Amino acid sequence: MSRTPEVSVIIPAYNTSGYIARAIESALGQTLKNIEVIVVDDASTDNTLEVVRSFTDERLKVFVNPENLGAGGTRNRAIKEAKGNWIAVLDSDDWYAPERLERLVQLAYQENADMIADDLYLIKDGEEHPWSTLIKESGESLSTIKQIEPVYFVETDVYGKQGLHLGISKPLFKREFLIQENIQYNAGVKVAEDFWLALTCLVRGARFFLVPEPYYFYLARSGSLVYTNKVISLSENCEATVAFIEKEQILSKSPQLADALLANHKVLKRNLSYYKIVEPIKGRKWLQAFKQILFTPIFFWDLCLNLPGIITRRIQFYLFGNKAAYDIFFQKNKLSIE
Repeated sequence: MSRTPEVSVIIPAYNTSGYIARAIESALGQTLKNIEVIVVDDASTDNTLEVVRSFTDERLKVFVNPENLGAGGTRNRAIKEAKGNWIAVLDSDDWYAPERLERLVQLAYQENADMIADDLYLIKDGEEHPWSTLIKESGESLSTIKQIEPVYFVETDVYGKQGLHLGISKPLFKREFLIQENIQYNAGVKVAEDFWLALTCLVRGARFFLVPEPYYFYLARSGSLVYTNKVISLSENCEATVAFIEKEQILSKSPQLADALLANHKVLKRNLSYYKIVEPIKGRKWLQAFKQILFTPIFFWDLCLNLPGIITRRIQFYLFGNKAAYDIFFQKNKLSIE
């Protein structure tokens, strides 16, 4: 490829041999042809790499991590290899509508954007059609392109609350902006690394726009990172919040944003205390759970608040099978995690 790619699509891959072909095909099949597709295999133990190397398109570049780095570290490597004007992230079990990149790049130049995201189709593993979109489930009413400000981004992405949750969106990033600001993924966070990258860009002055049309298919499956142990993910994000406020000097730069982040941190800590009891109970570690209850008397209040949802999921599971329960579980974990 002689000319500079307009877009570099980066695909981190780990043990997704049954899904990644569709992701690659959707990227290579874009109406925007001047692209490169960078796949970084994160030391997969299945035949993911074999599937990737079966493609012969010269726009596809394949790299292999000698050891597992996680999604953040793997994306950082892909970005270093990228040459395009724009960086587009694609998870290896998701896929694009054919016109996605052409449409978003066109609007990005039109709006002088540094970041641009679209709505997401939400689809369950094994289903042919999406059950909803991110915006529809958010409770927000958006019909035209909207510029996203940092405080709004944080206030509409609160753990356990209905909102846009743009932390799971998949924006296109202007590569020049990432290089100038020396921004990369937080490799120490296994869940919500997209949230922290986007917020870092916003705090550094990025112009971020949201397009209300969906062009990205966001798959829910039991093996994905969204199902990571809640105690681990909540702990990581509590630490990431404190570190971010300090590193970016948020308290002095933007008191309103600091208030929003601290409010989120309070919600995260309360949920962390709750799941430090729930997870041991699920694992029948009664002594560990009892010790946590002694230090968390508010647990019973939180349990009462969550009880209607728990009972509903159990009824759905036993009366209608796993599908209905999975629907509810997906909604809670992806959009408004309980």
